[in-house]
Amino acid sequence: MKVLAAELLTVAAKAEDFPQLPLPELALLGRSNVGKSSLLNRLVKRRQLARTSASPGKTRLVIFYRIERPGRALCLVDLPGYGWARVSKAERAGWKALVESYLRGREHLRGAILLQDLRRDWSEDEALLVAWLAERRVPVLLAFTKADKLGAAERGRRVRALAARAGVPAERCIVTSAKTGEGIETLWRAIDEIL
Repeated sequence: MKVLAAELLTVAAKAEDFPQLPLPELALLGRSNVGKSSLLNRLVKRRQLARTSASPGKTRLVIFYRIERPGRALCLVDLPGYGWARVSKAERAGWKALVESYLRGREHLRGAILLQDLRRDWSEDEALLVAWLAERRVPVLLAFTKADKLGAAERGRRVRALAARAGVPAERCIVTSAKTGEGIETLWRAIDEIL
């Protein structure tokens, strides 16, 4: 899928800073070390649009990216990760409130892409997030990341096990690799279906 332009639109520390644009939005959600920035960069075919880091938890604000594609513009919204990041409980609680204020109040939110490292087990955090989004009728795409880290047989087992636990329809579960580009075109097609 061709991307004509991609740019950092704004960074928001609180709900009052969220931009008010008439563009459809897709939220990027996942654990602190799941590879959101890497996948976002691969989606838009840019190496450094979203900054990547070896240290989990570097995305601490809500980051809005404007993406131009033939016939369509949209915003990809990178939300702070949850889980492993080495931060205080107070800061983690602040992230949670910021994420929930975004997910609860966005008129143009059309769906969420939940990233799940294919090597990691499905946890209560992911289960609660999928249920929370379902209650609010926010469609979820499940992007399994880091597929290049596993062999074909192990990858197949992990995909089947995680998809079964997630309760997300099979057509909305996409195996991806930011390193090799696997699944990127499929993910764009799924995004287009949601939009």
